[in-house]
Amino acid sequence: MSSPAWQKSSYSGSSNACVEVRAADGAIQLRESDEGHVIVHTTSPEFAAFLQGTKAGEFDHLA
Repeated sequence: MSSPAWQKSSYSGSSNACVEVRAADGAIQLRESDEGHVIVHTTSPEFAAFLQGTKAGEFDHLA
């Protein structure tokens, strides 16, 4: 059985320096396109909370 394809944001354009995401094996998986061997696994609710926090600016002070 093959794994679902990785997806990247349309904002990345043709750049290979981006974060990719997919849903596989009941989890959300994230990786950097240029470091594909490092994969972070999380749950759908945790990923949704992260996205919501990012959109709300909760992590802006880290930049």
